[in-house]
Amino acid sequence: MASLHETFEQLRSQVAGVLSFDDATPLGDDDLLLAMGALEGLGRVVDGYRVVLAGEVAERSSLESGRERRLSVMKGCRSASELIERVTQASGAEARRRVSLGEATRARAPLTGEPLCAEFPRVAEALAAGELGVDAAGVIVHALSRARHVADPAKFDTAERGLVAQAVGADEAAPVRCSSDEVAVQARAWALFLDQDGPEPDDERAMRRRGLRLGQARDGLIPVQGALMPEVAAKLTRLFDAHLSPRSGDVFGAGDDLAEHAVPAETRTSGQQRHDVLAAIIDTAARSGEHPSIGGAAPTVLVSVRESDLVAGRGVGHADGVEVPVALRAVQHMICTGGTQRVVFDDRGRIIELGSPERCFTPHQRRAITLRDGGCLIPGCTVPAAWCEIHHVIPDVDGGPTHPDNGVLVCWFHHRTIDTSGWGIRMRHGVPEVRPPKWLDPSGTWRRPTTSPTRIADRIDRRERSRRRSSRPAGRSDPPERRTG
Repeated sequence: MASLHETFEQLRSQVAGVLSFDDATPLGDDDLLLAMGALEGLGRVVDGYRVVLAGEVAERSSLESGRERRLSVMKGCRSASELIERVTQASGAEARRRVSLGEATRARAPLTGEPLCAEFPRVAEALAAGELGVDAAGVIVHALSRARHVADPAKFDTAERGLVAQAVGADEAAPVRCSSDEVAVQARAWALFLDQDGPEPDDERAMRRRGLRLGQARDGLIPVQGALMPEVAAKLTRLFDAHLSPRSGDVFGAGDDLAEHAVPAETRTSGQQRHDVLAAIIDTAARSGEHPSIGGAAPTVLVSVRESDLVAGRGVGHADGVEVPVALRAVQHMICTGGTQRVVFDDRGRIIELGSPERCFTPHQRRAITLRDGGCLIPGCTVPAAWCEIHHVIPDVDGGPTHPDNGVLVCWFHHRTIDTSGWGIRMRHGVPEVRPPKWLDPSGTWRRPTTSPTRIADRIDRRERSRRRSSRPAGRSDPPERRTG
């Protein structure tokens, strides 16, 4: 009689002889999907028995097994999952998942007394029959494990039966198999129903585990790691949604004779867009004056750069608190936004000259520019004025003053890329004008954009007066305007 090991080897050889990597090519669409479903059913049978064997290995490796030496220790491994890893070449996460499922679905045989039923008997039955996949089984076990110890047994059995039925397509509300993600939604709802006090321990544990940290610099970037509380993540998500949702409308808001233009296509990935929104949030918070000061001033990043490098347009800067060098383009961007202070050293390193901070727009100037521009000046950008930076249209090195006639609102991303994106900005009689890149508007026409509500209202009034004049019979004129105030 062949051993179980020999039987499995024979089955593997037979299946390998039936299947070929080239067999799927000639299949029609329906045959392809039917074959995939049938193979998945075969895989569920195999996966179910994988779980059984993993559970047995875990039992023989436990301290409570009653064995003189644990199986994992006998084979030179620290745990049952490590032993399974070495035998199967599965990942550590997969080995631990099999152990967890195996322990939850195997009937226990204590040293004394009657044998105990499996913790999840309905999941065990469905796994043994090859009806339930390990993904869905893991979802059910994970979601209901905590509630199992506090829930009414009858209600718990109802929840387990219902979830298994939905996963295998045997429930009236789920005539077809539910995916693991769909089962997860239902499982979380059942868990809350079974354990009304469940979220509180989760909240306390989450409060202890919450955190945010900056990693080591790598490839010119600083990785961010951590975990947010759900309500904090919800607020941040809403901020992202508000400023990353597609918008449309009158982009330029210019004179009466200008045609409407389409919003330029977004070239950033969603991750890059969220980064830029977060950058704007941080800048806004630093400017708000509502945060603790450092050295009597608002939180300010100090970036040092040699004057010779700045003049030559090469080299790097160095920001305090960050090890990775800052590109010169970023330095110039920060100078344009936050100003400069000239510090001169002698050959020995002594400070011999300390200039005053320069090129910083005052709060009064910022308010005036905000009323004029409304928000980021680049058409199609939805970043509001409070999140924008002020860009010197004519740089200081070229004689540009720090004056509203030379400052415009742009968001962090468009300010950072203003020299490479193809967008042109100029001032004409104190009014900003924008020229789109050639790929967007080959004509190279300068236009006056704004999202300022008052300026848009004025523009509408001008258009309406122009329309009335053009439609009035010859010889008639508008009545004189009445002004109040």
